[in-house]
Amino acid sequence: MTGSRLQGLPPVVGPDTRLLILGSFPGVASLKAQQYYGHPQNHFWKIWQALWPDDPLPRPEHYDARCAWALRHGLGIWDVYASCEREGSLDSAIRNAEVNDFAALRRRCPQLQLIAHNGGESFRHARTVRAALEAGHLPLVKLPSTSPANASWSFERKLAAWREAAAQAGIISAS
Repeated sequence: MTGSRLQGLPPVVGPDTRLLILGSFPGVASLKAQQYYGHPQNHFWKIWQALWPDDPLPRPEHYDARCAWALRHGLGIWDVYASCEREGSLDSAIRNAEVNDFAALRRRCPQLQLIAHNGGESFRHARTVRAALEAGHLPLVKLPSTSPANASWSFERKLAAWREAAAQAGIISAS
């Protein structure tokens, strides 16, 4: 049995986006909140706060300010899938997915340096995304999922991998 058709969220990108993080599709908590990485146990926002400790992350109820905070740092956020059918939040339950239209995104992100996939389901579409963005020269990185379902990676281990990608994109200093 498949779930009803779910619609994803719009991209959080701008002309200064240097690193584009691509998830697969928002989980139930994120869709309900209409926020990327809206589940309180997801490590996404906690990782970025750790990478930019001198710039306080706005609270979840101030999502527009969170998006502006990410964009100010050169971080863009989107998902591979525009819509899908799914029961629950697990990527393994995604059915009949439609991939987002990445072709126009390149013009919106002329500074783009790196595309990072948040987990394996997103990374399955790396070649499709790269081709649609006409970004043959852009590096692609598969990062460990920030999802609470990815309990096999500690926060510190996830943070180290994400730190490396952020430094590669030039949105944090390499140290």
